[in-house]
Order: sequence, then structure tokens, then C-alpha cells
Amino acid sequence: MSETSSHPLTPLGGEFRAPGREAAFQAERLPDTLRHVRVLFLLSSVLNALFLLSDWRFYGDPHFYVAIPARVGVVAVSILCVWLVRWATTFQHAQRLMLLWELATAIGVAFLVSSHSNLALFVVLLLPSIYYLVVPTSFRWTVTAGVTCSILLLGGYLLPEKANPTETGLILAMVTLNLALILVVTRSNRLQRTEWAATQAAREAKDALVESRAMFETMFKTVPIPLIVSRADGTLVTTNDAAIRYFGIEPETLGIRSAAEVYENPDDRAIFLDKLAQDGRVTGFETTIRLADGTLRAVLVAGDMVEIRGEHFVMSAVVDITERKAAEERVWRAASHDSLTGLPNRGLFQSRLEQALAEAERNGTHVSILLVDLDNLKTVNDTMGHDAGDALLKETANRLKVMMRECDTVARLGGDEFVIVVIEPILLANAMSLAEQVLSELRFPFRHGDEVLSGLASIGVAGFPEHDRKPTELLKDADLALYAAKAQGRNRAVAYTPDMRHRIEQRATVSREIQEAVRLGEIIPYYQPKVDLVSGKVTGFEALARWQHPEQGFLTPASFLTAFEDPELSITVGEHMIRQVAGDIRRWLDRGIDCGRVAVNLSTAQFNWIGLAKRFIDILQEAGVPNERLEVEITETVFLGRSSTHVVTALKQFHDSGIRIALDDFGTGYASLIHLKQFPVDDIKIDQSFVTDLETDSENAAIVQAVIELGLSLGMNVIAEGVETEEQAEFLRSRGCAQAQGNLYAEPMPMEEVQHFLDRQRARCA
Repeated sequence: MSETSSHPLTPLGGEFRAPGREAAFQAERLPDTLRHVRVLFLLSSVLNALFLLSDWRFYGDPHFYVAIPARVGVVAVSILCVWLVRWATTFQHAQRLMLLWELATAIGVAFLVSSHSNLALFVVLLLPSIYYLVVPTSFRWTVTAGVTCSILLLGGYLLPEKANPTETGLILAMVTLNLALILVVTRSNRLQRTEWAATQAAREAKDALVESRAMFETMFKTVPIPLIVSRADGTLVTTNDAAIRYFGIEPETLGIRSAAEVYENPDDRAIFLDKLAQDGRVTGFETTIRLADGTLRAVLVAGDMVEIRGEHFVMSAVVDITERKAAEERVWRAASHDSLTGLPNRGLFQSRLEQALAEAERNGTHVSILLVDLDNLKTVNDTMGHDAGDALLKETANRLKVMMRECDTVARLGGDEFVIVVIEPILLANAMSLAEQVLSELRFPFRHGDEVLSGLASIGVAGFPEHDRKPTELLKDADLALYAAKAQGRNRAVAYTPDMRHRIEQRATVSREIQEAVRLGEIIPYYQPKVDLVSGKVTGFEALARWQHPEQGFLTPASFLTAFEDPELSITVGEHMIRQVAGDIRRWLDRGIDCGRVAVNLSTAQFNWIGLAKRFIDILQEAGVPNERLEVEITETVFLGRSSTHVVTALKQFHDSGIRIALDDFGTGYASLIHLKQFPVDDIKIDQSFVTDLETDSENAAIVQAVIELGLSLGMNVIAEGVETEEQAEFLRSRGCAQAQGNLYAEPMPMEEVQHFLDRQRARCA
């Protein structure tokens, strides 16, 4: 395919259809264009200066007072253009100077031809020809300048005179001249670009040939991935420079004669060759190899059979995944354990609780849950500082671990809440005695610096099978018992009783209020921007629900969490929010506002609605909003209480429709790495609890870095939440985190303020 066929020209004008191709053509010819217009401006200034001197012979004639200013104006503009063209760096800049010169010259000459001198008619026909044939502007401006010049000159030549019998003929002649010159310019443009395209194609073909030869000559040695060429029997033939650097020494120097000697387990070589024989190519073969210094490294090996001079060889490429596996291990640890206390977090607790209940169901045994909440943590934080509060949490965790057996589980659910799962022979009655022992043990003071601290706690106790048989219900029972313990004055243990269900009625009351709020349109979205950490530009927003309460003002979701715990109400609130968000996006787009992707949060309860994804997509279509404008954020709790198949179906529908999926609050729940592989997650959001104090908290910093590394290794976008300081932003940026959101950039704002915020942000980034 020729250059012009792959980059077609316009039928009228002869320029490249593709703006980028035309710009490349003009850019390459820019030095010649600048030299050309510089000579043009100089000739114009010199010739018009000579004509100016010649016009002095008409001194005293009325036309003299028209000609002199016109000549002086043309000379002045020509000299100005000569001076300005020195700073022209683009074709567009030079073209603006040419158009300025053409306009000034056409106006000046229009006054001159009004004299009807012997040369006037000649000039009327000559100057447009010069504009068409000599001035190298784009076709559009060439035609514009030529037609404008023709009109001005005809006006200058004809208007001062009375009706002239040759007037019509002159106009027709001028029209004919313009049409003929347009055809000439079109042909010239086509020839120039065809020649340039052919030259470019030849040059590119030559460069490609040279580059290909050089590449094949040096690729093997210089490719940064370690490559090993061996015979089928394992005999080493050669290695590239990257392999020598990776292994630390040349294999021959190390005494290695066979590729099998590199493997920690030589049998892996045989397995690798079997796969190669079966499939003809092997990718992603995971094994462990030994380097020159004896270090063992986890690697992925890819291999292929190559034929060299009639002999078959095995070419293997080695990719080190040791750090990635370590990062995965760190992230798994961060995802399943509390970073402060080292205890299992909610996710691992849930898994162990389900396992304990399943075994108790099979064996007919008992399981008890002790939900422990520190009563005085907030007081310690407020009066002695968060370091003292952290010390109290750590000491509490240590004491609980010491008191429990290895078969029991002690976990931190978050904040000041711990949970203990105990199994037989500890029955429910024994669990109450154990709870009293826990309270007594936590009250025992300990020293932190110059301060003496002690833990005061409330405990809610629930048992299987006495109270409930399902994990979520059992935990809910313990939570109700804990609530009762706090209501009775704190610092005590209370076992669950059925009458505690009155709390459910209270939640029902709140649910009715929220339903009414939805009906009245009091639940509205506020938008917090997400910012690119490198460019500083806004990439999108997260829509956060706010309750515009008629008496209490604007309330955050913390005030109406019930709405997201009840499946039906959660669906109602969720649909209400997505309709408002879709309407806001449509209004922004209609105003020419690029809001990026807008993320909405999906609660666990919303996944009870099988038609969740389809309903969201239908709402977007009704509002005329492209699917690509929406992102859904889920927390790790969506994996609780539902089968993976059900959740992945809903998420896959979102993903397949172009809606991105972000895993919110990553690391605070229980999501394992298998979930990142099993579910179509696009983005990972680092929870703000890890971002807070990451400048001074080495554990938080390590967790954040591990999450970023995992996200990058999996090709996912990593977003940090709760960024409050420039130091946090710089830490995240330097580690490769793509985006951030938090009060450093903006607090959540109503829809009407988004445009003003974007305008200010663009001004800062300009």
C-alpha cells in the first residue's frame, strides 16, 4: 500500500485528510517555508520601497495622497513580518504572519489600483496569482486570501468609477482566474505531498531494514530478560548478558554444564521439557532456581523450540517473581491481619468462624462468641494521645492471645472492637465465666511511658446452637448483647437474650425515615474528586450519599447505615443515588464539563438484587450517559454470605458493559489474593486508615507500598483514600500510586460546585 493510499488526500485542496499527517508534512518543510516567506517579505519591502520612490513623481496629484500611505503601510507591514518571522517556530505561527502580510498588502494595493494607472489592471490580476502561487499557506487560507484579495482589488479598481462596459468581463475574468489558480494549487499540493509521502515511505523502509538488521544482531545479547539456549539434553549453548548478570557469573565459570543444574529441583527440568513437547511452547512455568551465590529465587520460565542451522535448541526466558511473591505475601498478611495488633482481621475471623460452626454442626458441639469493645479507648486517645491508644490496643491484643487456647481465635474487627471464638469444652456458661476473666485481666494496669493505663471493656456473648446457627446471625446476637452491656453501664459482660431484638425495631423506625427521605429527594450525592498524582488533573469523582435532613442538616452515611444493611432499602437508596448521579453526569456533559468517571458505592446488601447490574445500565441508558462514565466501588464484604458465582456474575456484567470496578477499603477486610484473580477488579483503593500517618508509621507505609506493588504487578490502578497532606501525596506518587482523593484536594461537594472546582483545578495545572 502506497503512502498516499494509506494517508489519502482531500479531492479539493490536495492536502492530507489526517490532520496529524498534514502537520508532519508542514513541520518537516518548516525551515524551507520560513526561508521562503522571509525572502517574500524582504522582496515585498524592497519592491514597494522602490515603488514608493517612484510614486513621488505624482506629487501634487490627488492620487499621490492615497498612494503614499498605502505604499508606506505595505512596506511597514513587510518589514514587521521580516522581523517577526525570526521567532516563528511552527507553521501556524508563520502562516499567521503570511496572512497578516497578505491582508495588509491587499488593502494597500486596493487603494493603489483606484488610480486606474496603466499598471492597475495588471496588478489586479497579478496579486491574486502571487497569493495563490507564491505564498505557502494551507489550501483553506490560500483560497481565502486569494478570493479576499480579488474582491478588494476589484472593489478598488471598479468602485470609484462610473459604470464601465468592461466591468462584467473583468469580474468574470477574475472568477475564471481564481478557479484556474485553485486547480493549479490543488495539483501542486497533490504533487508535493505525493512526492513527500513517497520519500517518507522510502526513508521509513530503509530505516526499518537497518533497524531490523541491527535488532536481530544485538537482540539476543542486549534483551534485559535472562535468556538461555540449550540443547534438548540440557547442554548449555549460550546465554545473553542479562543471564550472566542475573546468575552472577557465567555458567561455564560456575561449572554448570546442563540447564537442569540451575533448578533447585532437577525434576522440574523434565516437567518443563514434557510440557514443551506436548504444547510446542511453554509460558508461565513456575519453579525455583539457584544463583551463583547460592541464593534461591522464584521464577517464571517461558520456553520455545528454535531451529538453528538444522539443529533444534530450547530457548528459555527467565522472569524473577521473588519480589512479587513476597509482595503478595505481605499484601495477604495485610489483608488478613490487623496491622496494629497482628491479630486476624474481620475477614480471617469470618473464615475461622464459619469453619468452627461447620465442625460444630457436624460433631454436635458448641461454639461461643465474645464480642469485646474497649470502653475507654476514645478517652485515652483524647487525653493521652493516639500513641497511648495504640499501646492500649496492643496490650489488649496480647492479653487476649495469652488467655486463649491455640484452637480459639482472637481477632480485631476494627477500631476498639475485638472478637473471640471459643469452642468446646467451653460451653456458653463457661463462656460467661471466661468473659468475666477477660474483663478482670484487661483492668489490670500497665505502664506506657510515664502513664499508667488499664483497659475497660464491655463484652457481648452469644452461643451456637443456643442462639443462632448462622455466622452472621450469631455475630449479630453478640452485637446486640454488647449493645445491652453498654446500655447497662459498660465494663461488664452480657449474654444474648431474644428480647434484645427490640433494637431491630429501632432500625425499622430509622428505615422508614430513610424511605421517606428517598421519596422526598432528601438523599443527594456529594462528589469528591479523584486526582492524578503525576499531572494533578482530576480523573473523576466519587459520589457520596448525604441526607439533607430537614431538622439535623446534612448527615453522612454514618447516620443512616441502616439503609445499607437492609437489602430492600439498600436497593431503593442505591437506585435513587444512581439516578441522581446519572442525571448530574448528563447535565455536566451537556455543559461541556468533563467529569471523568464517577464512582458509586455498592453495599453488600445490594448484591441481593439479581438484576443489580442490568438495572444500573438501564438507568444510564435512560439518562443518555455512556457506561464508561461510571465506576462502581465495592468493599471486601461483598464476598461474605454469598456464593462467589453470584457475585462474580453481577461484577462481570458491570465489567463487560464498560463500567470499571474498584475494590474499596482494601486491606481492612478479608479479601484474599484469589479474589483479585477471581473477580474482574480494575482498581484497588487503599483504605484511609493506612494512609493516615504513613509518613511516621512505618507499618502503614509498608502496607501501602505492598498494596501499590501488588496493584502494579497485577496491572491494576491503585487509588489512595484520605490523603490529607502533601507529604502523603509525595510518598504515594514516588511509590507509583496512580491516583488519590482526600481533603488535600477537596471535600465532598454538591453537583453545582463541581464546575467551579474543575475550573480552579485546570487553572492550577495550566
